[in-house]
Amino acid sequence: MHAWLRRKDINRITEHEEGRRLVRTLGWPHLIALGIGAIVGTGIYTLIGVGADKAGPAVLLSFMIAGVVCACAALAYAELSTMMPAAGSAYTYSYAVLGEAIAWVVGWSLILEYSLVVSTVAVGWSGYFVGFLEWLQTNFGWNVTLPAALAAGPHAGGVLNVPAIVITFAVAGLLIAGTRESATLNAVLVVFKLIALGVFIAVALPAFDAANLEPFMPFGFPKSLGADGVERGVMAAAAIIFFAFYGFDAISTAAEETRNPGRDLSIGIVGSMVGCTIIYMLVALAAVGAMSFAVFGKSAEPLALIMRELGHPTAALAIGVVAIIALPTVLLAFFYGQSRIFFVMSRDGLLPRGLSKVNPRTGTPVAITLFTAVLVAALAGVARLDEIAALANAGTLAAFTAVAVCLLVLRHRDPERPRVFRTPLAWVVGPVAILGCLYLFWSLPSRTQLWFLAWNVLGVVVYLVYSRRNSVLAKGGVA
Repeated sequence: MHAWLRRKDINRITEHEEGRRLVRTLGWPHLIALGIGAIVGTGIYTLIGVGADKAGPAVLLSFMIAGVVCACAALAYAELSTMMPAAGSAYTYSYAVLGEAIAWVVGWSLILEYSLVVSTVAVGWSGYFVGFLEWLQTNFGWNVTLPAALAAGPHAGGVLNVPAIVITFAVAGLLIAGTRESATLNAVLVVFKLIALGVFIAVALPAFDAANLEPFMPFGFPKSLGADGVERGVMAAAAIIFFAFYGFDAISTAAEETRNPGRDLSIGIVGSMVGCTIIYMLVALAAVGAMSFAVFGKSAEPLALIMRELGHPTAALAIGVVAIIALPTVLLAFFYGQSRIFFVMSRDGLLPRGLSKVNPRTGTPVAITLFTAVLVAALAGVARLDEIAALANAGTLAAFTAVAVCLLVLRHRDPERPRVFRTPLAWVVGPVAILGCLYLFWSLPSRTQLWFLAWNVLGVVVYLVYSRRNSVLAKGGVA
């Protein structure tokens, strides 16, 4: 068999050598909290403004479209993760179903996704943190503001985004301390985050004004280039807002650390996706109904801005404070996923094997977590929120497409294999996920598509030069 067609044995996919095994400590409540913690975050707290700027009030349609595509992908993930309860998510499924070369491209894309998501969330958190410091100075005279040069990256007139770097290393330290401890703290913070969004909906919905929805679709439906050089439209917004929905794939990276994966993974993935879709639609409706999108579309903290403009400074403060406290749950979930993707690719020999050592005391991969922290902090220190969110989406869309293809290939190749969770209407759900992801990818900014292509060209070079020869499967082992 050609190297690029080598496949993992599904029947042995959970067998790993001593010292490279993750510890099973998580239950379904941890997974649902991990999913909601990942999904409800920067997307709704900050990117709703970016989306409204691109689509106007029709950002509601953008949320709906992105949600449908993600729901289809989530169903595919639920079936595959319960069939193959191993760390690695879409990368592992592709390795077992489509072959090593496709798996490498998917894994390389996931590295892009998770690294950029963590960077995006860190930048979004920094915006709320700096805003909170400014509020303290304005209202209490506390001289606690950061110098402008250290409060934002070069794109925003600063030099280095120090808060984004600090929160990245803080989360890395928490993950190194232990998976179960991290997941428990995450669950507590998720509750605070949901309460804050509930407060926003309760305050903003009574201020709903239908006039704010006119014109409903000022920039049209498909992606189009405006006079200011910015690509707008419902689909252009959906391609960015898509970032706000994914996160359930971080649950699938926890498969190897789940006590009862056959039951808990499907509950975690589907449960978190359904719950978050309902929350998002309510928040988006409250936001665009309470205020013209032109007012909050450019803000780094749109929900807090809406509260202040409606005359509720206390609610604005509460949302800002909760964002500061709870946005790290998104960081934690995606940082966790990133470190596990790196870990599994290292364990398979596609990346240096030394990175896949597990600390015997904490049961966590310390080396790969620290390596991830350095990479992500470097990005977060200088990155621009909307651009890195779009590029993260490109990596995710590639992974979601691969998972949907794996679902259909396995249904055809191995229809009798036991499936703890069966995706309903698989031959409808799979194609909808694939075509939806491809259309969303086409709707991304052209520059994003080029950067994604360049990233994968680099990935192919790395695979040909290093990974193809050092793969565990290439040496006759069990990956």
